[in-house]
Amino acid sequence: MNIKKLRIGNLTARIPIIQGGMGVGISLSSLASSVANEGGIGVIAAAGIGMTLKDKGGMNIKEANIVALRNEIRSARQKSNGILGVNIMTALSDFIDMAKTAIEEGIDIIFSGAGLPLALPELLGGSKKTKLVPIVSSGRAASLISKRWIEKYNYTPDAFVVEGPKAGGHLGFSREQLDKEEFSLENIVRDVIDKLRFFEDRQNKKIPVIAAGGIYNGGDVKRFLDMGASGVQMGTRFVTTNECDAGIEFKNTYIDCKKEDIVIIDSPVGLPGRAIKNMFISDIQKGLRQPVKCPFHCIKTCALEKSPYCIALALTNAKDGRMSKGFAFAGSNAYRAKGIISVKELIATIMEEYKAAFKIKTAEAMPV
Repeated sequence: MNIKKLRIGNLTARIPIIQGGMGVGISLSSLASSVANEGGIGVIAAAGIGMTLKDKGGMNIKEANIVALRNEIRSARQKSNGILGVNIMTALSDFIDMAKTAIEEGIDIIFSGAGLPLALPELLGGSKKTKLVPIVSSGRAASLISKRWIEKYNYTPDAFVVEGPKAGGHLGFSREQLDKEEFSLENIVRDVIDKLRFFEDRQNKKIPVIAAGGIYNGGDVKRFLDMGASGVQMGTRFVTTNECDAGIEFKNTYIDCKKEDIVIIDSPVGLPGRAIKNMFISDIQKGLRQPVKCPFHCIKTCALEKSPYCIALALTNAKDGRMSKGFAFAGSNAYRAKGIISVKELIATIMEEYKAAFKIKTAEAMPV
């Protein structure tokens, strides 16, 4: 029994798993290249990537972001011949510069969410190497992007990642929508697949749909592939690997947390986010933190005048292990982490879980 491959344009991933792009500095070249080497798609997160540079040499944050992105893409390429992507949030204030940099470096795929990347094809500059994959949370958003890209650029999206409400980090839903069945990942994946049929028929091109948000084991992978998804995106489970670029204190936050520790917070960028509660978050919720001057202005939607903290700095502190000065974003299943293993072991485990789920379903389908 072989798992089906994930095809995005002329790219073929032997394992239909995309490692989610996790900023600030959680998924860089080490994690991305390791996943790519195992047959999946490894992803570098562009958000706040310049803050990972130990020596910025007098550069401002936007200059540092470009240098760091180039460095991480080149480093990942040196370590892997597999498929590599970059996650670039549309809401980044330097979104255009980051996308152009990734394209110049010949990245295989740009994943872009946190807004609608309506003009992304324009940035290709004639390049046919880099594939463009928007991240959406509804069939309506997928339709809007597809219509705009086809009409204005004669470009059909190469795939879509559909992110549900159980994902970690910033969420494309209101607090009220998070627990409603109509917004479950299962329902929005079906909605996107249904909406894309029109564009697939019109363009005579398959548009793969990748399910994301709350997917944790091989059984989840099988369930969404059976539903019609071409692949899945997983972030949380890759955090507790040796190759994840975060510090050990960050990883241990996942291993040590309980289910009730995973909470929804209000982010300064104007979106709810899922994180692991700690003293830093508790202080914010009690109103004990005071607004700070923003040194970066990395997100267009960040409410600087109302923000009780700088989210970029908080996430950087957490990545480096300074948990008292920051916090860890995490998916709804982070509490299930039991230890730190290699990416190779993790992929093998997920495949075993997939095979077990396949056997169970096959047995259930057999006549008694």
